[in-house]
Amino acid sequence: MATSHPIKIFATGLTGYIGGDALYALNQTHPEYEITALVRNTDKGAKIAQQYPKVKLVYGDLDSEDVLEAEAGKADVVCHFAHADHEPSIQAIVRGLSAKASKNKPRFLIHTSGTGILLFEDLRARTFGEAFREKVYDDLEGVKEVTSLPDDAIHRNVDKIVLEAGTQHADRIKTAIVCPPTIYGIGRGPDNQRSMQLPQLCASTIELGYAPRVNAGKTYWGNVHVQDLSDLYVKLIEQAAAGGATADWSGKPPIWGAEGYYFCENGEHVWGEVSQWVADEAKKQGLIETDEVRSLSTEEVAKISPYGPGLWGANSRARAKRARKILGWEAKGRSLRDEVKGTLEFEARKLGKTKGHAAVAAGET
Repeated sequence: MATSHPIKIFATGLTGYIGGDALYALNQTHPEYEITALVRNTDKGAKIAQQYPKVKLVYGDLDSEDVLEAEAGKADVVCHFAHADHEPSIQAIVRGLSAKASKNKPRFLIHTSGTGILLFEDLRARTFGEAFREKVYDDLEGVKEVTSLPDDAIHRNVDKIVLEAGTQHADRIKTAIVCPPTIYGIGRGPDNQRSMQLPQLCASTIELGYAPRVNAGKTYWGNVHVQDLSDLYVKLIEQAAAGGATADWSGKPPIWGAEGYYFCENGEHVWGEVSQWVADEAKKQGLIETDEVRSLSTEEVAKISPYGPGLWGANSRARAKRARKILGWEAKGRSLRDEVKGTLEFEARKLGKTKGHAAVAAGET
């Protein structure tokens, strides 16, 4: 797809945490790209326009199938950041790409899934926080297993649609699925700069006065800094802008299509240990009185956060071999543990639990 005209990108979810940070990274590295963003309303649009006046705005939501289809048809690359489970939107995007793509000018679809897709065993067994699972998935030697996970796995419904488009129309539609784990770090996007798992754990700790742990807290989950995740999106988009050239290199694993599935991680953590990191740092900051970590039942955790049992108590283990080997991607960001301090500070400000400059200067305690 290498061409003399600027690459046209259509993106959903650019006011979200993942899409917003990716927009920042892409604008820093390739300000020449022409980006069109789907936004729900003028308030969201204004936030993008203020920081990125060159970005074209179209209004609608994920149920605006005509808009999605039309805009996808105009784009060289579609980046779908908005929703990993919404079937009508991805179907409309695929229709739009299919209508315009050709062998001489293939179109590219980069879809965001998530390693919640690997939770199915714990969700079936309801063993939150209790069972350490040895199974670690990989996206290179084990990619066929990853792309054929059971239908009851979270996000699998939309993954299947993307994989089908990238195999049945492999000569015209080049697809890649990015599957991030626990994402951490303050985002650089125009609106939502907050992820879910660590911030919610920090906020709950501040409000409860102790750090919750799901049962025994034995479960493992991968993690990645949001800026490292954005670097992967940039690398994939650059490959698309170059025509997906690496996919044609003899002997190289393909970037796109049936094997175009990318985990993105910088190691993994144990959720019980993360709870202790949060408790220790929250006490140090004076946000709670003790460094207590309290083991709670699945039902008790669900009362704190409806998704808490899965978010903090399930196993999701994967290795990002494909991005490292094929794209030369590497994680460079701070570790999850190093981000606990800043995340607690961010959540404390949101909850009004920190003093402003005037109060500190006045010596208030």
